[in-house]
Amino acid sequence: MRGLAGKTAFLTGSGAGIGRATALRLAQEGMHVWVSDRDAAALDGTLQEAERLKLRVDALQADSGSETEIALAIRTAFEAAGRLDVLVNNAGGSLHTPYRFAEESDEDWHRVMNLNLMGAVWACRAALPLMQRGGGGRVINYGSKAGRYGSLIAGPNYAAAKGAIASFTRQLAMEYGPDGITVNCINPGVVLTPRTSGLWAERRSAAERERIVSEIPLRRHAGVDDIAGVVAFLASDDAAFITGVSLDVNGGQAMA
Repeated sequence: MRGLAGKTAFLTGSGAGIGRATALRLAQEGMHVWVSDRDAAALDGTLQEAERLKLRVDALQADSGSETEIALAIRTAFEAAGRLDVLVNNAGGSLHTPYRFAEESDEDWHRVMNLNLMGAVWACRAALPLMQRGGGGRVINYGSKAGRYGSLIAGPNYAAAKGAIASFTRQLAMEYGPDGITVNCINPGVVLTPRTSGLWAERRSAAERERIVSEIPLRRHAGVDDIAGVVAFLASDDAAFITGVSLDVNGGQAMA
């Protein structure tokens, strides 16, 4: 991808799964990548894989559900690297809360909104002034197919949080475009990771899972590298004139 080599990226929630794959992909494009996660062991796994591949990746333990922790991590990365070009708000998830509205408590809503929406708000609050100082940048948020169409797997709290991310993305794109900062959102469908595979096995029968895959035009769920490639594109100079977009990456399972 054009224009990534020599730049710096910060990714939240990137100790495993999509985040780890994205961190490695951006580093393979020549970026200096900083990853954060609340799970120290997961971060170690990302660093070990980066070392094996001889990639430039650094890690900071931080909980995206804490404004103080994520702001400090972003500031620390910026001060060490001297620049911040790309922010990827990868941290998120349904936190295994109930997936029916009547069963979800206020605490279930608070936890999921805090991680999926406020985590992105806090990261952007810390990162955008640093990008303004540098003359531009890229913000890539994670929405979800659930945020566009609802979900009987992840639940209403998760769907609402991800729907809000799309609106948040458009608002930031309008506000920060004059500063040379693009802000976009990726809406994945199901992405196969150990965590999501376990959730699907728990909440859908084998027959239901087979039927759902058969209804996807590409006849499969996404892998982590499918999403990482889209992030790399949106971070690159090839996407310099794209902003405010919510990009569906679901194999055609849902089309608008």
